[in-house]
Amino acid sequence: MTLDEALARYPGAETFRFGDSAELCAELLALVRAGRKTATCGALRDFQADGEAMPEPGRKDISLTWDGVPALVIETVEVTIRRYCDVDAGFALAEGENETLEGWQEDHRRYFERNGGWDPEMELVCERFRLVEDLE
Repeated sequence: MTLDEALARYPGAETFRFGDSAELCAELLALVRAGRKTATCGALRDFQADGEAMPEPGRKDISLTWDGVPALVIETVEVTIRRYCDVDAGFALAEGENETLEGWQEDHRRYFERNGGWDPEMELVCERFRLVEDLE
């Protein structure tokens, strides 16, 4: 399915990529497909600075491969803003990337250090979602 076809099928959808590299993007898409990843987060500053659309409960969005091909459609179930240091194990484990809160903290600290800086009190946009359709 082309991006234009996906956008026509899901009017009002935003597009995004998981991760910050082709490898990480592919890994995270696989976790969503496997049902292990039902949450994601990003630095609030990125939404404010880049004008990226905030996730909204009930909206369906299109996750792209690193190359920009539509891969998945997800529906946002819940959005909260919380500090990095306040993320609990329930949310961290719902991200599907780690088996412990400590593993999530380490991986996400490194991710945010690569992408604009990390602070334990930085605010995160924490999103829970459900898989609507696999487009591949």
